[in-house]
Amino acid sequence: MITDLIKQKLTIALNPKLLEVIDNSAAHAGHAGAQKGGGHYHLTLVSDNFEGKSLVQRHQLIYQALGEMMKQDIHALGINALTPSEQTR
Repeated sequence: MITDLIKQKLTIALNPKLLEVIDNSAAHAGHAGAQKGGGHYHLTLVSDNFEGKSLVQRHQLIYQALGEMMKQDIHALGINALTPSEQTR
């Protein structure tokens, strides 16, 4: 399952304190990207690796961890990337 693979890759790369992946693909079944096989996902990831990083840098770390999945398996990805201190606010 794609969500399991997303979790596996992000866990290895970013050692998250919290990782939630929601598959919203069914809501986009007729969408052009979905017709090509890419799914729609939203993730919340809390990691110490985001300390001192901008939002763009955090997203880049996630994209790097997912690698080729971003080109084939994932059409849309909503990201909520937080540090542990930001999560508790």
